[in-house]
Amino acid sequence: MSTEPGSSPFVEIENDTFRNSVGTMDETGKRKWVFPRKPKGKYTNYRNYASYAMLALFFGLPFVKINGNPFLLINVIDRRFFILGQPFYLQDFFILALGAVTSVIFVMLFTVVFGRIFCGWLCPQTLFMEMVFRKIEYWIEGDRNKQMKLDRQEWDAEKIRKRLLKWSAFAFISLVIAHFMFMYIVGYEEVFRIMAEGPENHSLKFLVMIFFTLTFYFVFAWLREQVCTLVCPYGRLQGVLIDKQTINVYYDFKRGEGRSKWRNNEDRKAAGKGDCIDCHQCVVVCPTGIDIRNGQQLECVNCTACIDACDEVMDKVGLPRGLVRYATEAEIENQDSFKFTSRMKATTVFLALLIGFLGFLMYDRGSMEAKFIKPAGSTFFIKDDKITNTFIYTLLNKSNEKKILTIKVLTPVNAEINYFGSEKIILKGDEILKGNINITFPEKDIKFSKQNMVIGVFDEKGEMLDSFETTFEGPFKLLL
Repeated sequence: MSTEPGSSPFVEIENDTFRNSVGTMDETGKRKWVFPRKPKGKYTNYRNYASYAMLALFFGLPFVKINGNPFLLINVIDRRFFILGQPFYLQDFFILALGAVTSVIFVMLFTVVFGRIFCGWLCPQTLFMEMVFRKIEYWIEGDRNKQMKLDRQEWDAEKIRKRLLKWSAFAFISLVIAHFMFMYIVGYEEVFRIMAEGPENHSLKFLVMIFFTLTFYFVFAWLREQVCTLVCPYGRLQGVLIDKQTINVYYDFKRGEGRSKWRNNEDRKAAGKGDCIDCHQCVVVCPTGIDIRNGQQLECVNCTACIDACDEVMDKVGLPRGLVRYATEAEIENQDSFKFTSRMKATTVFLALLIGFLGFLMYDRGSMEAKFIKPAGSTFFIKDDKITNTFIYTLLNKSNEKKILTIKVLTPVNAEINYFGSEKIILKGDEILKGNINITFPEKDIKFSKQNMVIGVFDEKGEMLDSFETTFEGPFKLLL
């Protein structure tokens, strides 16, 4: 949106042609390479601190163990899953499914209230692009103007040297990222072992590693902001989630329009001019190549670079900060100060409850899972007025501690258990054990042909770790 210079900033002229194309492409569809100026300011510093913390987590978590378990391991091939040090098995998959649903709800509600803060502050794409690869690019090729000059000049010794150095650094960082990604799949010990034994012993794994290295290199060296503007579905999703009460990076058009260049000692208000001096600094710092003054756009990742750039200009010309700021559309339209509304408070509380519920699902799984199943095709047998059924038990120890277990029938009473081996079952940590037992009842105690039965598994302290409900079969009885 824009206004004519000298006109009232409240008179808007519709100009939405920018929405008909992507800001990083020209009219012919050819890509326009983005050379963002190096940002600086309060929000940039905050993002740097947040990025350092996130990078430290990414490179440090593979080496963190809780109770001897990896903090996070997603090994689909070997079906080994650890989240926050807790082992997950196929039997726990429903918990992961509920956790995934909870996460989707969390993301949707978070976006409704807080917009795309995740994209600008926590997204791995933005994190690596802006805080790792872009910084290397600034260090080797310089800031925006130097990069544009280098891009236009012929392939002389300087350009070849700088491009080879940049591409080599990008390739090395991509290789490092690929190795750490594999640590989250197979564990750091396995990655180090594969590296030590060499590609001749692990040719397939090395080919996979090279593939992911090239993928990361392609994304961060060439695809770059196109991931956010063309590939990532989250940017499209936000279009149906945000409303006038959503917090986003906004340009205060009521204060800023009509735009005109700065003139010393001019009374801009008397001249009918807005606070925007049309310096385009908010545009040149944008990593996705958009003009935030055009309003909310799907390409905006809320990185806050435009906020810092605009605040710096406002300080220089002596105008108030906040022409571009975190705000809601309703706040801009009504010229109200930002308020943490009751809706925001309620949603934040609900999001906290969702996180608590997800944590409860992950930790409230018990340390033992037991199943007792009758072998296929088997039946009961009667001897000395006693009925016997055979069961196959499967015991899963979800803890890291060795457990000494006993099996007891809780209901009905008067059951006898005959083990195929010792009555004490020793189960190591993170181990699955199968075996057979015979359960016998006096014939007079079995009232139905399929009698409900509950079997419990107890540790050596007598604490019940798990129970399983099944049926005990007996002869058909006619009840009169």
